[in-house]
Amino acid sequence: MEERPEAELISIPATPRVSTPEIQTPSGQRSPRPASKETKSSAWTPTSFISPRFLSPIGTPMKRVLINMKGYLEEVGHLTKLNPQDAWLPITESRNGNAHYAAFHNLNAGVGFQALVLPVAFAFLGWSWGILALTIAYCWQLYTLWILVQLHEAVPGKRYNRYVELAQAAFGERLGVWLALFPTVYLSAGTATALILIGGETMKLFFQIVCGPLCSSNPLTTVEWYLVFTSLCIVLSQLPNLNSIAGLSLVGAVTAITYSTMVWVLSVSQQRPPTISYEPLSLPSSAAAFFSVMNALGIVAFAFRGHNLVLEIQATMPSTFKHPAHVPMWRGAKVAYFFIAMCLFPVAIGGFWAYGNLMPSGGILNALYGFHSHDIPRGLLALTFLLVVFNCLSSFQIYSMPVFDSFEAGYTSRTNRPCSIWVRSGFRVFYGFVNFFIGVALPFLSSLAGLLGGLTLPVTFAYPCFMWVLIKRPTKYSFSWYFHWILGWLGIAFSLAFSIGGVWSIVSNGLKLKFFKPN
Repeated sequence: MEERPEAELISIPATPRVSTPEIQTPSGQRSPRPASKETKSSAWTPTSFISPRFLSPIGTPMKRVLINMKGYLEEVGHLTKLNPQDAWLPITESRNGNAHYAAFHNLNAGVGFQALVLPVAFAFLGWSWGILALTIAYCWQLYTLWILVQLHEAVPGKRYNRYVELAQAAFGERLGVWLALFPTVYLSAGTATALILIGGETMKLFFQIVCGPLCSSNPLTTVEWYLVFTSLCIVLSQLPNLNSIAGLSLVGAVTAITYSTMVWVLSVSQQRPPTISYEPLSLPSSAAAFFSVMNALGIVAFAFRGHNLVLEIQATMPSTFKHPAHVPMWRGAKVAYFFIAMCLFPVAIGGFWAYGNLMPSGGILNALYGFHSHDIPRGLLALTFLLVVFNCLSSFQIYSMPVFDSFEAGYTSRTNRPCSIWVRSGFRVFYGFVNFFIGVALPFLSSLAGLLGGLTLPVTFAYPCFMWVLIKRPTKYSFSWYFHWILGWLGIAFSLAFSIGGVWSIVSNGLKLKFFKPN
């Protein structure tokens, strides 16, 4: 046999640069590699041995082969194993996310109507305990957010694209579903129902302010306004995947920042009520005072939401060995939570300063309308309510996306094919009207902030700490081991206490709480 030169035997054409190991979606979308400056790291990688010093004694053809191999391995990274079904589902269909999208989604999910009731918690806690509780909760949830971002690709070759998937990896297949499925679905569906109630009632108030006495002959009822708002949500929900609603999340983020700022600025700029007091509300018994404090802390906990969407948002980003998804995700999350702090703290502190313990149970927007509806220009007040409506419409989309994903996952797993546009639309119409009927049947749901905060608190404050210990496995009895176990069990204990406080608040008030009580 004729002996061929060595260069012909081993030379391999240069491998083209692959932007991401993700598979191509049915729509032809790819996940481009983010353009960022390469950072040097001393950590060992699978290609560390392919160094210039190692290559120096090797001939040119072999060196070219190894350099090509090194570039390919660094680009593809740890060869993430992907489920082909993910290319058909709304959360993972598009992998074009980036740090900007992460900031928009996190800000839209993290700021909303729950911020408006923070001054109610201060009315029971007072200045010192209120600010302390809000600060501790903010730092705690920011740390658990970082944990979730790091655990997204904690196991080489595996991406946990959904909160339930990470819970199953940490707690086991069955226990993970039992622990995580109810609170995450409760957060998504319960928040969507509350958004319908608040959005519909705010639209009614906006119409009353703009139209005034001219449209008082035959106005729409509150339930009809719920239906109008639900129809708008269903129309917007036809956007196919999580990345496609990035524009809506941007609108939601801007409107949330704007109306949060407007509400507390308008409140502090007006004259305070003459009988205002900053002492915590006095209650007839010590038991009542205790449960009221627990309910107030539950309201503070409920102000920090969105952890059930962190992994889903990160799943929309490309990830390679050189450019892991946690880098842009954490960069966007830091920007988002800076603005979240700029919204929550002024609303809580400014609202309590303006109204003290006269704060109605509906929150600062209710107080603004009740105390200053005749002092503030009608156009400015109407603009505030309109921004709330836009924010509710945007928040509905991102909180509903995990439910849409679950519907389509069940369909595709049974039929082994992607959902058609009619099936996808049918799921979303069905989900929207189910939430509408729940809202009509339970119109007080939007006032259950304390109970909702208690029931869903483990998703934000407890489960991530347990997941870190069970997946990362720090040294037993080390500081990290004790710290995460203690933090997790504290979250569970607070969840039980806040839930009891929320139930007591509902029973003691006879389910008469409402977010908005128009005159």
